[in-house]
Amino acid sequence: MKCPFCSNADTQVVDSRTSEEGDAIRRRRQCGSCGKRFTTYERAELFLPAIVKKDGSRVDYSKDKLRGSLMLALRKRPVPAEAIDEALSSIEEKLLISAVREVSTKFLGELVMQQLKQLDTVAYIRFASVYKSFEDLQSFSEEIAHLTAPAENAKGHTKPKASTAKKGA
Repeated sequence: MKCPFCSNADTQVVDSRTSEEGDAIRRRRQCGSCGKRFTTYERAELFLPAIVKKDGSRVDYSKDKLRGSLMLALRKRPVPAEAIDEALSSIEEKLLISAVREVSTKFLGELVMQQLKQLDTVAYIRFASVYKSFEDLQSFSEEIAHLTAPAENAKGHTKPKASTAKKGA
């Protein structure tokens, strides 16, 4: 590592420790020529896949764009910032685990909808209405019915089935 003060290539690591977040190694170095100390950080270089849009064009993944989409869907909803950060991290982790160079906007949209469904159902419906391009009230109602059906089954609010047992047998 070159010294930022005198450009000498002879530097030594004096101290190493992980950063507070644990995602980098902080190294204190000392120049062998001028004796000055400086800090460097070592991070893993991870590549998120490119995003293939509907028209076939490719764009680089942007955490800021994804955060913007989530924030728009979650606007004026009672969701803590930490939960949003966790959702973003979860989406990025799934993108990294996919180990592909490119993903479609459809795949990314599905990941976002999974996270929004867990965070806030209103935000999920907002995002889904744009993502799935609802064109009428019927499509919108069907998505809401689909969203509430599993919850009703879990709570036991479904209609009881008719008994098939014979009386007096």
